[in-house]
Amino acid sequence: MDRYASAVWHGTLKEGKGTISTQSATLKDTQYSFAARFAEGAGTNPEELIAAAHAGCYTMALSSQLTQAGLTPDTIETKAVVTLDLHGEGPAITKIHLTNTSKVPGIDKAKFDELANKAKVGCPVSKVLKGAEITLDATLV
Repeated sequence: MDRYASAVWHGTLKEGKGTISTQSATLKDTQYSFAARFAEGAGTNPEELIAAAHAGCYTMALSSQLTQAGLTPDTIETKAVVTLDLHGEGPAITKIHLTNTSKVPGIDKAKFDELANKAKVGCPVSKVLKGAEITLDATLV
């Protein structure tokens, strides 16, 4: 299964601007720029998109783990914070912190923590981002 997205850029790095589009057209000519990435400019940026992808992937992976354990979650909510380190040999994504809050009837905290960590390791986006430190705070409500 392949999915695609595209980006177009016009101009220099700092003064230029671009657009990002996705196959689904959920993003269509969505603005991104140097300012959106490194300051407070309008539009999105690659790190924000990676955070969204990781949050979505982890949430689905946790749902899968819970389902395989015979449980049906009421709610799984995940926030991903991507850290772009601007020191060293150029910008690098060094950390991703996942914060999850889930409501799952019929599970104890120990089993939930086990499945939450399995989801973190097994999520395809986690696997592709293995060069970054990935941390998780998972809360069962």
